[in-house]
Amino acid sequence: MSIDTTLQYDPEYQQGAYNAIHVCLQVKPDERVTIIAGYECREIVSALTEQLQSIEARYRVIFLEDVVKRPCLKLPKEILIDLKGSQVSIYAAHAMPGELSARSELTSFVNEHQIRHAHMVNISRQIMLQGMRADFREVDDLSARLIAKARQAERITAKSAAGTDIEAQFIPELKWLKTSGIISVEKWGNLPGGEILTSPARVDGIFVVDGVVGDFLCERYGDLRDFPLRIEIENSRIRNLECRNTALLEDFRNYISTDENSNRAGEFAIGTNIAVTEVIGNILQDEKIPGIHIAFGDPYGEHTGQPWQSVTHIDCVGRHFDIWLEKEKVMEDGVFIF
Repeated sequence: MSIDTTLQYDPEYQQGAYNAIHVCLQVKPDERVTIIAGYECREIVSALTEQLQSIEARYRVIFLEDVVKRPCLKLPKEILIDLKGSQVSIYAAHAMPGELSARSELTSFVNEHQIRHAHMVNISRQIMLQGMRADFREVDDLSARLIAKARQAERITAKSAAGTDIEAQFIPELKWLKTSGIISVEKWGNLPGGEILTSPARVDGIFVVDGVVGDFLCERYGDLRDFPLRIEIENSRIRNLECRNTALLEDFRNYISTDENSNRAGEFAIGTNIAVTEVIGNILQDEKIPGIHIAFGDPYGEHTGQPWQSVTHIDCVGRHFDIWLEKEKVMEDGVFIF
């Protein structure tokens, strides 16, 4: 059974939907758009399609449940065929265990075919009313200024009141990327956007995750303020884990044991979406909060230049950081100061 994409939606979605279509993706009337979605996001999809209709852009909505049994482990050919005829695409669905492989297949496909792609995994009403209402041009300006500094830094250190104390090392061969919400064919982007990222040459120290962890574990455990996950990192590998929530500890340990690189720091990022001021328990928005997040697993090697791979990728977000790029302090207690 297909879902009607013209159903009524919360009118408060309009600003976020406008930003997605007109500011972030900059869809033109002569372009075609493929929207891949889960039934759970049908109201948000309706808001997006109304914006496309306002400029008379051609589009097709494909609900995953109409073409494949979820969890979706591999993208159906119908989706891939439709994408070939589009210049823009959007993925809006909640994460399910095992679906990362299909999402990775999608992002590789849009990169290869130079499709401007917005990744909206776990998009929610709260995010539409917060992170998606950001002034993305302002976020882009901040991100540009920060990445210029980061590209000159061989070392970045970060500390937090919760106990984070890490040092990350960087080399010119591993490239920094800006995903500020303004999406181009060069790199697909999450929406809401707002981060600069790379793959580190090396990370050492203690990283306390008192924000959220990613993938499907985010929906399962939400905000970790009261039960932070303490990660000990040595030469980019997780050496020890501690958490009073034993279920989270077991699930996280199992996740990072999936393959030989699942416990390896693959991504180092600084959030730059200044419209996001608090952790809400949803990784899509929380990883954009001003501060540090580290992902263990796949390093997005096609963009960063990191030669190794992993079938997993799990983001870990903390709170209220002090950050130094070399000796320059750029953040104090979660607020940019440059």
